[in-house]
Amino acid sequence: MNILDPQGPIGAAEKAILIDSLAIMLAIVLPTIIATFAFAYWFRASNTKAFHWPDWEYSGRIELVVWSVPALTVILLGGVAWLGAHHLDPPKPIEGSSEPLTIQAVSLDWKWLFIYPDHKIATINTLTVPAGVPLQFQLTSASVMNAFFIPQFGSMIYTMNGMATRLNLRADTPGTFQGLSTQFSGDGFADMHFDVHVVPSEQFSKWAQDAANAQQALDAQSYQQIAKPSMKNAPATYRLADPDIFASIVTQKLPPSPGAQAGVKGASPQTEAADAR
Repeated sequence: MNILDPQGPIGAAEKAILIDSLAIMLAIVLPTIIATFAFAYWFRASNTKAFHWPDWEYSGRIELVVWSVPALTVILLGGVAWLGAHHLDPPKPIEGSSEPLTIQAVSLDWKWLFIYPDHKIATINTLTVPAGVPLQFQLTSASVMNAFFIPQFGSMIYTMNGMATRLNLRADTPGTFQGLSTQFSGDGFADMHFDVHVVPSEQFSKWAQDAANAQQALDAQSYQQIAKPSMKNAPATYRLADPDIFASIVTQKLPPSPGAQAGVKGASPQTEAADAR
């Protein structure tokens, strides 16, 4: 999960922002550290050459330096953040080698559901994407507020119940990378991560064709079982029997999972125990 080893354009741009911001801040931090030691050495008690001005109380030149350097630092950091926020706006489309791939992501207790509406596929805690192809994520939560993040791809984004957010990413290098939840959401939060398999386009097409013939089907009934709180869920693949299931989750046509309903029996053993007390 090394954010300094980006595997796509968004991650690379965010790495540049981190390095630029660090360089700007070091421009004030390093001279301050050096000046602290220099002043302590020069104005030591044994240095008879050091000036002593008992009545000195103001210097316009010193005030200019003291205020201008931090002001310039804030202006530079603000400019980097402002430019980056517009350039890396999550819904902003990304260019790629082919048409974008739409992926609908749903955060549950405590797992991730990924839906490929164009390929009639759904997966649990595993994500397979083609290299070099723009990825258009539509994200929501079927439970409490959560956060979706693939560190080497960039741009963490929140998921919330009853609404959908958008995120555009791209992975350029084949390999297996890690994704995770970065918003504490209860007992199973620590295991709420997933593998991201980036494969060549031809291999992705074969995987999608095989996955579309999976024995398990994702529909409203099976979703109700998936949405129940559970921990350390193994990766699973489903064929998508209901192409509108993501819209049903967002609009709450399918009710939120028990974890999002305070006081609902079955939300978790801890919740039931607290209710009993």
